[in-house]
Amino acid sequence: MATSKVTYTGKLRTTNEHLRSGAVFVTDAPIDNNGLGEAFSPTDTVATGLASCMLTVMGIKSRTINANIENATAEVTKHMGTNPRRITKIEVVLSLPADVEEKERKILKNTAMTCPVHHSLHPDIEKIITFNWVL
Repeated sequence: MATSKVTYTGKLRTTNEHLRSGAVFVTDAPIDNNGLGEAFSPTDTVATGLASCMLTVMGIKSRTINANIENATAEVTKHMGTNPRRITKIEVVLSLPADVEEKERKILKNTAMTCPVHHSLHPDIEKIITFNWVL
């Protein structure tokens, strides 16, 4: 069974539907690539997917080690290259609860760095991941 349906709606925009839930998001080509830049670009979704995956697997692991990471956030910066136009670097700055013990921090960091999206990205994409225990 298919995961999603992507529809090109014109003006370099797509509508993306998750078939199981019906959730929808829109992408636009970025301004620097002839688009409107009014929504995530497809490459934005890839970079953001890394942070989302990291937080998701950390959330799963936090349940088994009794570490509460609710309200953790990630800020993502995507860098594009040319020839070919592609993602060259993704920076993720995670902000997590300061009251997580050091042992659990190490487990959560390892979990984040081995998430499926991290493993799926091309090895030439530089990934700079920062963990800030500040919340």
